[in-house]
Amino acid sequence: MKFSVFQVSRKGGREKNEDRMGYCYTRGSGLFLLADGMGGHPQGEIAAQVALQTMSALYQKQARPLLAQVGAFLGSALLAAHDQILRYAGKQGMLDTPRTTLVATVVQGSSATWVHCGDSRLYVVRDGVLLTRTRDHSYAEQHRAEGGPQLGNNINRNVLYTCLGSPVKPAFEVGGPIVLHQGDKIMLCSDGLWDSLSDDEIVKGLSSGPVSQAVPDLVEQALRVAGARSDNVTVMALEWETPDMFESTRGISTDAIQDGAFASSFQAGGADTGMDDLDDAAIERSIAEINEAIRRTAAKRT
Repeated sequence: MKFSVFQVSRKGGREKNEDRMGYCYTRGSGLFLLADGMGGHPQGEIAAQVALQTMSALYQKQARPLLAQVGAFLGSALLAAHDQILRYAGKQGMLDTPRTTLVATVVQGSSATWVHCGDSRLYVVRDGVLLTRTRDHSYAEQHRAEGGPQLGNNINRNVLYTCLGSPVKPAFEVGGPIVLHQGDKIMLCSDGLWDSLSDDEIVKGLSSGPVSQAVPDLVEQALRVAGARSDNVTVMALEWETPDMFESTRGISTDAIQDGAFASSFQAGGADTGMDDLDDAAIERSIAEINEAIRRTAAKRT
């Protein structure tokens, strides 16, 4: 695989940055993640960090060098991340749990599949056209989908009905796969970007040049529009490239990676998750419990 990737995160007008992002890859597969720790609950940055930590650990364990079932991996890894956040809250004796949104995509071979929970978004852009984007798990988006009247500016568009770390099992959606073409761009972002810019502005900005130029320009534009009230703005985008295109650009090639090797790049969190014991046994227990619940549900249906 050959691709270019660029990521940037800005605190905006908030006291701290609760967003986290990162990516990891093997010879034939890549996992790209972004999480937005939720305000109004304690330690959102830790929820985001635990989510990325858990999913990347599972990816490293299962991508050898390919994932057997990408969609199934994304769903089970998201639920395992949710479980680990609850486990952290329990160990800390917290009365309210840390919570986070999550969006993640796996690029494997020449196809992209993604999962999301909450209102962190994924955009896929080809030749200046929006192919698809995720739909927020918010009451405002649900209202629009049901054909309700346009909401006024006084309505909070960011109230979610699901997230990771809540007391109930999170709702999530798996999208794709979509076959990538040369020059396709996939962007993951927190609501700090899309709450200030329209989809048209985002697509136009993302199409304006290579991701190393387009992403920081979009982030600066969002910060200017939001002004002092700006939320954290975090964006990661990758551009899919053919070998010929790759020769003239700076990017990542996985051709030299051995089958058992694994590479990663994650935003420094600066937060102590207290999860040094997030070992294989703990993750395996989460996955086993999730798989058993799925098996019981399937048995009841039959």
